Amino acid sequence: MRSITRAGLRAIGLLAATGALCAAATVPAMADEPGTTWQPELSEGTGNGVVVSPDGARFDRSTAFGAPADEGDTESSADPAGVVPTGLLTLAPRTLDTPTREVDSRLVADTPPGSTASVDVRGKRAGGGWTEWIPAQDSRTELPEAVTEVQGRLVLTATGAADPTVRELTLTATPGSGAESGPATEAAPRSYSVFATREGLVGGTTANGHKIVDRDRFVALPSRRALSANGKTDYSVKVCAPNGRCAIAPVWDIGPWNTKDDYWNPSNQREMWKDLPQGVPQAAAARNGHNGGKDQFGRRVANPAGIDLGDGIFWDVLGLKDNSQVQVDYLWTGSQRLSAIRTEGTPDIQILARPEAGAESVGIAVDATEVPVQCTSGAFVRIGDGQYLPATAFTGLPGDVPACDAAAPSAPAAPSPAAPTAPDAAPAPSAPGTPAAPPAPGTPATPPAPDTSAAPAVPDASAAAGGSPAPAPAVPTAPSGATPSAPAPSSSTPSAPSAPSAATGPGAGAPAAGGATAGTPSPGSTTATTPATGVPTGDNQAARVTPGSAQRAPSGTS
Repeated sequence: MRSITRAGLRAIGLLAATGALCAAATVPAMADEPGTTWQPELSEGTGNGVVVSPDGARFDRSTAFGAPADEGDTESSADPAGVVPTGLLTLAPRTLDTPTREVDSRLVADTPPGSTASVDVRGKRAGGGWTEWIPAQDSRTELPEAVTEVQGRLVLTATGAADPTVRELTLTATPGSGAESGPATEAAPRSYSVFATREGLVGGTTANGHKIVDRDRFVALPSRRALSANGKTDYSVKVCAPNGRCAIAPVWDIGPWNTKDDYWNPSNQREMWKDLPQGVPQAAAARNGHNGGKDQFGRRVANPAGIDLGDGIFWDVLGLKDNSQVQVDYLWTGSQRLSAIRTEGTPDIQILARPEAGAESVGIAVDATEVPVQCTSGAFVRIGDGQYLPATAFTGLPGDVPACDAAAPSAPAAPSPAAPTAPDAAPAPSAPGTPAAPPAPGTPATPPAPDTSAAPAVPDASAAAGGSPAPAPAVPTAPSGATPSAPAPSSSTPSAPSAPSAATGPGAGAPAAGGATAGTPSPGSTTATTPATGVPTGDNQAARVTPGSAQRAPSGTS
């Protein structure tokens, strides 16, 4: 997503529910009710698209962000109807005397026609991480668990000639019944197999204000609920390619396609698309006919992407040459112990295949990200099966981390309800031209294949329609500390990303620098087969190359 001052941009417009638009909207003072009430100092906030003056926090068009417009002959060339530039201002957190799960937010704001002002709220969990940002509904936010630290974020948008200004924000935390929540047992983060595209857009600006550099190392997810602030790593993922290489990187952008699709959450908690199974991105379901094959903005979805990868992650760390199915652990969703790493001035640190100096690298962890800690092996810490970091790389480790040889393996807690899996579908391999049979499990760079036996079988939508076999599904897996391997092929082979042409050009592989222009089809890409019509169950995810391969799937407005 780029600054709206650049040509050819569309805003991602991250809208929360708002009241009627008026030239001056002043919210009445709060009624007397128990709880802790405070007014965050607006001048202490940080963010993009908002400037603070003595008059309050004002929307700033010069730094507001938006999504890139399509710049090529792709299926999604139609722009959304409206352009909604958006600014975010993250305010200072507040420590409470008593735990809370409900926070009331009252704004005193000027909202001229075509503008909005709203609030997101999050809380710090017992394990030290943050909940996701929850948009206030009718001025009230309900957090997923009791917390004793709360933080607010202003969301300002403007499509008219005048800009909104927030004069004052008042937050009230209602004391909850019972003590602060604390996990009784450690549960691994949610983990799903989704289709990945390359973000590119070097020189552009992400939703949190980060300026994209050559070979950048971050990811984008299609919801602002898990957007880290610029330079922060509150929300990070571990993403692994079928070749066994993994990257732990922060979420710094919003996309692809949708902007309110927190598909990793249970269906009834999703901001949109509550009719889809957990773990299935709406773009993947759209490829099988959901919402008429279109995203939330009415654009025809050209690929089933559920995550965008910065060029450095896509090319250099994971070694991908084209869009690919990947396994993603959404690290903030579990209750596993996480510890922050430090890289002593370098952008990232190598993850080693064995607990010894000089062992081969199987991936990287970006500086300041918090990684799962399983056990210690001498001077090394295991963060996954066949994945180790030196203990000196951590800013601090829990005092009760067991030794790996003394740690009895235990099954992690079961994930939230998983998406059903088609009986004969399997994710496509990432590297074009790789053999159908994956490497044998157990090698350092290839951890065991995820177990999907618990997922109920459902009819194949494409087969029922008399078409070709169903494309690869979005496969939710039982989360574990282990890195997933390339899924085993089935008797019904799904469509796989096409191999690059022998005469490769930019986009067929990793160029020397930079990235392909968004919207430019890669040599060797093929047009996907038209998906089956009708509203599917969301189980079949199209893991195939479409026009505009090896590039990000564009986001839209909200």
